[in-house]
Amino acid sequence: MDNLRLWHKFLEIIKPQVGPANYKAWFLKTSLKSFADGKAILSTPHAFIKETLNQKYLLLIENNFEKLTGKKIQIEFIVKETEAPNGEPEEEDFFQPIQTVTTILNPKYTLENFVVGPSNNVAYAAAQAIIQNPGTSYNPLFIYGGTGVGKTHLMLGIGNALLNKKPHAKIIYSPSEKFMNDYVEAIQNHKMTQLRTKYRSPDILLIDDIQFFSGREGTQEEFFHTFNELMSKNCQIVLTSDRSPHEIAKLEDRLKSRFAGGLMIDIQPPDFDTRVAILRSKCLEQKVVLTEETLKMLAASFETNIRELEGQLVRILQLLQTQNLPPTTENISQYLQTTPKNGFKVGPEQVLATICGYFNLNQKELIGAKRQKELVLPRHIAMFILSEHLNLTVERIGFILGKRDHTTVMHGRDKIKKLINQDREVQRMLIEIKQKLTAF
Repeated sequence: MDNLRLWHKFLEIIKPQVGPANYKAWFLKTSLKSFADGKAILSTPHAFIKETLNQKYLLLIENNFEKLTGKKIQIEFIVKETEAPNGEPEEEDFFQPIQTVTTILNPKYTLENFVVGPSNNVAYAAAQAIIQNPGTSYNPLFIYGGTGVGKTHLMLGIGNALLNKKPHAKIIYSPSEKFMNDYVEAIQNHKMTQLRTKYRSPDILLIDDIQFFSGREGTQEEFFHTFNELMSKNCQIVLTSDRSPHEIAKLEDRLKSRFAGGLMIDIQPPDFDTRVAILRSKCLEQKVVLTEETLKMLAASFETNIRELEGQLVRILQLLQTQNLPPTTENISQYLQTTPKNGFKVGPEQVLATICGYFNLNQKELIGAKRQKELVLPRHIAMFILSEHLNLTVERIGFILGKRDHTTVMHGRDKIKKLINQDREVQRMLIEIKQKLTAF
């Protein structure tokens, strides 16, 4: 098979795998320059296409060449030099709109593999609306919720969908820490102009974990002007946080106001049916078949967040694989028995210490006789966790919490049980406290 036929065969295979938009953007103008001695050199028209193919599609290209040739092939990318008959560069090279994506978006996070349920369906609908009308529908979009509920997945899904729709769009994805580090470095090296050119020029700006801007006055000042500049040009902005803007301490009011000026949506932890659907999707990705009974058993065992749910599934499957055991319900249940049902196994001392640290209290205040409003909720949460997660008797809990009567403990525990279904702020607190307890 000559090089031209080999390349045409490759394009036929790759096109349905990457979709029409990606095929047109990255592969249509790329060619096979040479193929010899187990090495294929692909020629691309621009450095941006070369970078994208190398970072985003290299493994896919290697796998498809292996299928076509029956052996492992080393891939190398080059940028071709296009010349007109008179030896001058073709005019289109000067006017081709070459824009670079500051961060290559992780291709595994798409809206197609984002599992939708009651806890996140509004956020998903907003994402779809943004893809149809970026910069006009819901700008900015502010997504908030606890750890591991899918905020980053949804954000990157928006970015990947917009990039597929408009391959030459300039998209910046930046964790908040990256923005802060870039700002500090720009000040130190006198490169503020370059920083502003970078962050104030994209079509879409995605900033993850904006809550870490808290107390960073210089960073907030710079981002305030960046935000205003982008909004004035109808550039789409998507932000994520572990809490709503008004709950972020030491965040300037003018930023809170601007963040709240678009659409703010909170994503809650997935319910049981959504957890089952997430596990089913993860099994497809892992190419593992589990029975519905097994999926439900796993979903019932891990209730904290999506990241932990998926991580535990992968961990158990790897353990079974190393022991050459099939992923049956019985085999998986054996590993579940050695895994604490609620993700942590601690004593009352660690629970009280964690709650005190979370609410910035000392233990004397928590177990003391005072009944100020700021002490009641932490006490009730302590009663709930000690009862529901450590399975202590109400009498024992009462003794631990300052020799309180067991009826007081029952009242506090039941109060939190009700609030879990009514108050999303209490839900968030419990999730975060339980996550801290898993570290013990």
